[in-house]
Amino acid sequence: MKGVHKMAKGTLTDEQVEKEIARLTDSPLVKLARKEMRIKYKRRQHLYSLRNLEKRGRELQKAGITLEMLNGIEATIPDTEET
Repeated sequence: MKGVHKMAKGTLTDEQVEKEIARLTDSPLVKLARKEMRIKYKRRQHLYSLRNLEKRGRELQKAGITLEMLNGIEATIPDTEET
């Protein structure tokens, strides 16, 4: 059946589906859940980034590179920021 969708409560026409999508899109409960999902996603991304940095730090440490060495190198780089 074209234009009719099965759902838990029965069948919906295309028009009913669009109305339900519009209603849910404007729902404060949906907005609340989306906000939570965004926060969780950002925290996970931050976690993955930190894990990657830790891995890179291990590689640098294994190569004998220290924070003091990098600070020394950084100090020799001229500040090219325009004022």
